[in-house]
Amino acid sequence: MNPRVVSVKAENDHILLLEFTNGERKRFDVSPYIGKGVFMPLVDAAFFSNVKVVLGTVQWPNGADLCPDTLYLDSVIMN
Repeated sequence: MNPRVVSVKAENDHILLLEFTNGERKRFDVSPYIGKGVFMPLVDAAFFSNVKVVLGTVQWPNGADLCPDTLYLDSVIMN
C-alpha cells in the first residue's frame, strides 16, 4: 500500500502540495481533471482552494476526490 495524504495545500494553476504519511512532500497537477464530470466546479479557484484531507486522500466540498494511490504515484517530489 502506498503512503496516504496527511496534509494538502491548494496552489495556483490547479496544483496541490501534498504531504504523505512517509514524510514525502510532493506536487500533484489536478489540471487534467478540471472541468470534467464531478471535477467541473474545480474550475473556480475559490472552490479549488477548499480542498481538505479526508481518510488519507483529498476531497472537495462537492464530494470530488482522487485515489490516494494516484496522488502518490503521479505526483512529483518537491525540491
